[in-house]
Amino acid sequence: MLGAAVAVWAWWLSGWSLPEWGWGGTEQASWVAGIVSGVLGVVGTVATVVGTVVAVRSSRPDSRRPSGADRVRVGRIPPAAASWQNRQERLALVKAARAGRTAVLTQVLSGMGGVGKTQLAAWFAREVRDEVDVLVWATAVGRDPIVAAYAEAAAACGLVADGSDPQRAAERFLAWLEETDRRWLVVLDNLDNLADAKGLWPPANPCGRTVVTTRRRDTSLNTGGRTLVEVGLFNPAEAVGYLTRAIGDRHRMAEAAGLAEDLGRLPLALAQAAAFIRERNDLDCAAYRRRLADQRKQLTDLLPVEDELPDEHQATVAATWSLSIAAADTARPQGLARPVLEVAALLDPNGIPTNLFTTPAVRDHLTARRDASQPVDEDDVREALGNLHRFSLATLDGGTLRVHALVQRVVREATAESDKPLVAVTAADALWAIWPAIESDQQTAQPLRANTASLRTTSHLYLWDNDSGGHPVLFRAGLSLGETGQVNAAVVYFRHLHATALAHLGPDHPDTLLTRNNLAASRGEAGDPAGAATAFQELLTDRLQSLGPDHPDTLLTRNNLAYWRGHAGDPAGAATAFQELLTDRLRVLGPDHPHTLATRGNLAYWRGRAGDPAGAATAFQELLTDQLRILGPDHPDTLGARHNLALYCGRAGDAAGAVTAFQELLTDRLQSLGPDHPSTLTTRNNLASWRGEAGDPAGAATAFQELLTDQLRILGPDHPDTLATRNGLALWRGEAGDPASAVTAFQELLTDQLRILGPDHPDTLLTRNNLAHWRGRAGDAAGAVTAFQELLTDRLRILGPDHPSTLVTRGNLAGWREEAGDPAGAATAFQELLTDQLRILGPDHPDTLLTRGNLAD
Repeated sequence: MLGAAVAVWAWWLSGWSLPEWGWGGTEQASWVAGIVSGVLGVVGTVATVVGTVVAVRSSRPDSRRPSGADRVRVGRIPPAAASWQNRQERLALVKAARAGRTAVLTQVLSGMGGVGKTQLAAWFAREVRDEVDVLVWATAVGRDPIVAAYAEAAAACGLVADGSDPQRAAERFLAWLEETDRRWLVVLDNLDNLADAKGLWPPANPCGRTVVTTRRRDTSLNTGGRTLVEVGLFNPAEAVGYLTRAIGDRHRMAEAAGLAEDLGRLPLALAQAAAFIRERNDLDCAAYRRRLADQRKQLTDLLPVEDELPDEHQATVAATWSLSIAAADTARPQGLARPVLEVAALLDPNGIPTNLFTTPAVRDHLTARRDASQPVDEDDVREALGNLHRFSLATLDGGTLRVHALVQRVVREATAESDKPLVAVTAADALWAIWPAIESDQQTAQPLRANTASLRTTSHLYLWDNDSGGHPVLFRAGLSLGETGQVNAAVVYFRHLHATALAHLGPDHPDTLLTRNNLAASRGEAGDPAGAATAFQELLTDRLQSLGPDHPDTLLTRNNLAYWRGHAGDPAGAATAFQELLTDRLRVLGPDHPHTLATRGNLAYWRGRAGDPAGAATAFQELLTDQLRILGPDHPDTLGARHNLALYCGRAGDAAGAVTAFQELLTDRLQSLGPDHPSTLTTRNNLASWRGEAGDPAGAATAFQELLTDQLRILGPDHPDTLATRNGLALWRGEAGDPASAVTAFQELLTDQLRILGPDHPDTLLTRNNLAHWRGRAGDAAGAVTAFQELLTDRLRILGPDHPSTLVTRGNLAGWREEAGDPAGAATAFQELLTDQLRILGPDHPDTLLTRGNLAD
């Protein structure tokens, strides 16, 4: 009597009643329907060059060579500086590399910027790029950009699919670097916080090398086989040689050696001076020295140091900058170079998207700064950026503007105090304007987050206001982390953002409460639904007190509380909470509001999860009727309602009807979305599942095999939907009469899920459930009992005794005890389970009825 009596298969929606998030008070629709992961059997100033050098290519085979093009290139190597100076540190770098050891470019003057560390690393990368198969250049100003670069490299090497979880993709890439016999180079530029690279240092491999630039001088950098190569100022001959080449006119070199000493032989200052002289036909080095001396007299106040890495050349750069910016500001279009650079000084020195400067926010700011009667257009902005490049105040590199951090520092200090708030808000508004509504990849999202992080560091005081709260871009950056799969990073981000909001706005401000909302949701997405539910309950108490029961944010919190209550193991409680929320949303918003419709969808879903699939199907049918009238047939929410209606019709007993409905839905999704869209693939998954439920397990297995082929191509092997399809394929192979094949497939799937998801992830536990079941179906009932006992121990630890999945595992364990020859033990176990199910689920829940049948048997 085991069979259908115990093996109850469930369909899990990956898009059910999603939590509502916000950025600066905006409420998002909560119900995203129509994404189903498929049939998941729930029975029941130091520049460093660190690394090793390619000396000998290993002959061992590598089964994971980069796919596609022979060479993989990730990140943009900064362009070579004009009049590149051949310097002694370059020879030291090459010598260390050829010695077959790790080399570390170490800044000789602690914390000093502007000595050319990045240029040396870039030269080195260009020198060897034709000799290596994989080259990754990552700006290492934080952990996020390092992870993003590694994730992009993993996808480019064919190790993961685009869109895979970045942290796991980075881990795959590092593991590949350690084992491959392909030649590789990784550059981590500007790693000034060593904690950002914890666990992300490229491994030792004779086929690879790593270059890291940093302003730090920690002794730990000279350990582990690393070699330090100091990078300091130009020596006198190098400095004069640089000026000679950069100015390009030997008749203008009078007092060049004296000018080099005036500038401390600092490469950055020399570049700015040379650019200034080159642009003025009547100027030579001697005349520039006089101007420089006059400018220094005017700079009476020392510029304060902003961090723990002091830079004694700051005053020198301030003097050369002030001369150069004055010249750039007089070039056409006049009066724009300085305000453009003031905006750039607040953002990421490693790369600012140039389209940020052509946004209305920046152009309006420039218009007001220059002359309100002369509107600034996009061509004006592009010319101003070109002037900054001409005078070596910034570097234009394709669609990116780079500004040296030392230049940024002196620009910030020279900006008038009265202008700083407006410049900061302008930069934030511009970032917000270019942030896409849908982030298609890390290459789009990570630079925006990096620029937002720099803006928070330089200008956080100006991004908070007691009336308007926090700037929306602050919230958008945190949501971006979650949307790109970095859920743990999102938790950390919103925890910090909440502390900042608390300090600036106090505990009762709407935006302080909003940060709590997003922090709680991030906790749930990171695998702590119970903690998320508790946090939302506490937030609801405070929002009721400060905002009242009918405020949109209060209703939003009730939605999220119900959602995470359901995922914490209380679907009946979630359904009750959504019913109460629906009553209030009907009263406050009316029946046709999108949030009211979303709540109806959530209520229907959780009603089905609580054991009433027929009631859920009826509710989705009524919802679909209204959505067709209000939203139209092609709206994503309408298609989602059709999806869920088909799902719950099937779960209510009409498998053939579900097949027909999913086939019709697939036709429409192919037409509107195309064959490779995730929602189209999801619909194919569910269609295949219901074919099996309708009595065609062989056809289901064939459909899953075809779907898996396409998902491997589109999503990659580690995507959750690909893993879910492998689950469905294994299941229906078993149901089609090949239990041994199902056992093998589930075992292979479990191995990959342990690697990708970890041992406590719900999908990993699910696969263990299915593996145990099919082990029994393949003839090993005793093995099934042992596996279910081990699974029960872990589910009790992770989920607790009252979670539905824990109860299902107890039912499966009891059933396989019977099959293993212990009917009395099985009867006792079913009786104990029934007592708990009556208490937790109620007498009419399908699982309760199933247990009564098994107990009677």
